[in-house]
Amino acid sequence: MYDPRQRLVALTLLNNGLTAAEVHRRTGISRNTLGKWRKDLPRAMAQTLPSCPRCHDRSLDSAVYAYLFGLYLGDGHIADAPGDKGVFRLEIACGDMWPGLIEDAASAISNVMPGLKVGRLRSTGCTNVGAYSKHWPCLFPQHGPGMKHTRKIELVRWQREIVDRCREDFVRGLIHSDGCRTVNRIRRHKADGEVIYEYPRYFFTNASDDIRDLFTEALDRLGIAWKQNNPRHISVARREAVARLDEFVGPKH
Repeated sequence: MYDPRQRLVALTLLNNGLTAAEVHRRTGISRNTLGKWRKDLPRAMAQTLPSCPRCHDRSLDSAVYAYLFGLYLGDGHIADAPGDKGVFRLEIACGDMWPGLIEDAASAISNVMPGLKVGRLRSTGCTNVGAYSKHWPCLFPQHGPGMKHTRKIELVRWQREIVDRCREDFVRGLIHSDGCRTVNRIRRHKADGEVIYEYPRYFFTNASDDIRDLFTEALDRLGIAWKQNNPRHISVARREAVARLDEFVGPKH
C-alpha cells in the first residue's frame, strides 16, 4: 500500500503524460503498479482523490455546482462503474450540435471535482461527458435506481441553499440540458398580403413533476413569467421574460 498523497502525486504525473519510468524515478512507486494504474487512470484517480466537498470539507463553487446540478437533473445520470465497487460514473448527455455545451459540461465537472479525468464517450448524435468518483452520490443525493421521473426528487438542505443563492445558474443548467431557445413564427393574412411575425421563446421539457416544479419555482423567484403548455412542457414567451432569460441563458452554442 502506498501513502495516498504519494499515490496522488504519481497519478497526477501519469495523467500529465509522464512515462512510468519517469514517475518511478520521482516517486519510487514500482513500474508494475504504475502500469496497472495507467491502464485506467480515471478509475485510479477516482479511487484516490479525497476531493469531495461534502466529505472532506473542501470549498465548492456554488454557481458552478448549481449549473452542473441543473445539467444532471436534465440529461445526467450516475451509474455504478463496472468491476469497481463503490465507484460511480457521472455522465451528462450533450447534443453534438452544441459543442459549447460539451465544453461547459466538462468544465463544470472539473471545477466541482478537481483532478478527475473528464472523458467524452461518443454516441449517436450526442457526446456523454463524464468522470469516475466514489463521491458523486454525496454531491447528487437524488441518485437512485430507475429513471428520475419514477422517483421523488427533493433538494436536501445544503442544495436548497445553493439553488436559492444561484438560481440563474441552476435555471441555465436546466435549460441547457432539457430546454431550448427558439424563434416562433406566426403567419397573418391581411388585405395587402401575408405578414409573418417572429418572436423568441424558451421551452423546457421534463417528464418529472418534481424537476419541472424546481424549474418553475426558480423562475417565479426570479420574476420570470412562464406557462405550462401541456403536462411536460413549460414555455417562456413574454417579451420581458425572454429578455430576462437572455441575460444569463441565451441560445445553446
